[in-house]
Amino acid sequence: MTRPARPNRPARSTRPARSERAAPAGGSEESDEFDAVIHAPQRLRICAMLDAVTQVEFSLVQERLGVSASVLSKHVSVLMDAGYVEQRKAVRDTRQRVWLELTAEGRAAYRGHVAALRKIVDQSPE
Repeated sequence: MTRPARPNRPARSTRPARSERAAPAGGSEESDEFDAVIHAPQRLRICAMLDAVTQVEFSLVQERLGVSASVLSKHVSVLMDAGYVEQRKAVRDTRQRVWLELTAEGRAAYRGHVAALRKIVDQSPE
């Protein structure tokens, strides 16, 4: 017995970087805005780690999150495509190391996302 063919999946849309999107109604770039790019659990954890430091080595993030290098790389790529994370490669102890850091835009987006989550959680029933 043959299985039915899988329907064609639409191409994954790429979200434009925050700088390419329209500013919120108030004109403020740092709004309490829910951000679907950051909201994925591993990406939220990555941003939380990066918000607390200037930069961090890829392998440390991988160790703390308990994920494979390929899983972390995929999440970092999504954050980089959104303009939220930058990576820098450098040689240390004769090995190439990758360092990650939040951009100013990424930091603002992360903090806005956390504020939006707090608003959701803090809503009291009426």
